[in-house]
Amino acid sequence: MELNEEQLGLFFGFISSHLDEKQRRLVAGAMARLLGHGGIAAVAAASAMSRNTVIAGTKAFDSGEAPTGRVRAEGAGRPAAEVADPTLLSDLESLVEPESRGDPMSPLRWTLKSTRQIAAALRAMGHRASHTLVGTLLHEAGYSLQANVKVLEGTQHVDRGGQFDHINDLAARRLSANEPVISIDCKKKELVNGRKKNAGREWQRSGEPERVDVHDFPDKKIPKAIPYGVLDLGANEGWMSVGDDHDTAAFAVNAIRRWWQSLGKDRYPEAKSLMITADAGGSNSYRNRLWKLELAKLATETGLTITVCHYPPGTSKWNKIEHRMFSFITQNWRGKPLTSYQVIVDLVAATTTTTGLRILAEWDQGEYPKGIEVTDAELAAVPLKGHDWHPEWNYDITPAPSA
Repeated sequence: MELNEEQLGLFFGFISSHLDEKQRRLVAGAMARLLGHGGIAAVAAASAMSRNTVIAGTKAFDSGEAPTGRVRAEGAGRPAAEVADPTLLSDLESLVEPESRGDPMSPLRWTLKSTRQIAAALRAMGHRASHTLVGTLLHEAGYSLQANVKVLEGTQHVDRGGQFDHINDLAARRLSANEPVISIDCKKKELVNGRKKNAGREWQRSGEPERVDVHDFPDKKIPKAIPYGVLDLGANEGWMSVGDDHDTAAFAVNAIRRWWQSLGKDRYPEAKSLMITADAGGSNSYRNRLWKLELAKLATETGLTITVCHYPPGTSKWNKIEHRMFSFITQNWRGKPLTSYQVIVDLVAATTTTTGLRILAEWDQGEYPKGIEVTDAELAAVPLKGHDWHPEWNYDITPAPSA
């Protein structure tokens, strides 16, 4: 068979890219055998393989070796880094293992553990390690980049589950009777002075981001908006009072009052009671005396028996208003500087969802001073009756007899 060097070069230039290492070696060996005397040298020159590789290919061809299976012989190639360096893995895990965080001698005790920093620490310990090798070894050992997850709620109350059942059962009965059930809470306070950064992104022309202040350090002199929300669970309707004074029990109850005056009384003209689900702390805390006194005033004004059920301590994320109203407000104003109270009111009122949520909002410019004391006599005069199940969390406040 007569093939010149140029023809052999064209052949191997085309076929080599379609073969793996073992297959290229076998094809080279087969071609060398077909060329006969001088074939090994000609194939080595045309294919850019070494003579030893072509010779190994002729032996494989002569033995009838199949062109599939392992590319290299068992044990061939450079040994893995963790094999060549037996202590590499143990030293690597000692650097990243969570239990070692308390070890004051750990080289990365107070640093961000990036792969480059880990590699540098390993080299300081006498190992040959690159950041790419560190990444590969960490993945093989079952590590991956992880963010913090908010799941720890501290010590759980023994009756936590029972309180959830009590709230759910009572709310279901009230809703089936067309009695209003609301979820209340105060959203995170927001800075309203200047052009402060608001988290999130929105569509804008490329290269034209909203310009905001560089610094937004906490400053008691900078006014804050206090967004207090009320969510009607049955109607999927919300109310938000945006305050500019203090987050007190009087402010919280006035938000409920404004919801009732603006939305509730028209939607529930025959209502005899109002059920409120609330967190255990803050301005609507079950320990807050002013909260109960202000609710008694509201009950007398409206003629409604007000039932309050508090979520157990440490379970505020289960409050319905958090994920059925507040989360959508946050999405709606993401990336928009909250430059004034009216801007906040407008953004809240513009919040809607595909399930039909609508929200009314107003700027509450009332004064709500802190530190108001409620005496034992005033508290005793509140027409309050606790439920059989955890009366401190669950109670009814009835209108005053004169109402």
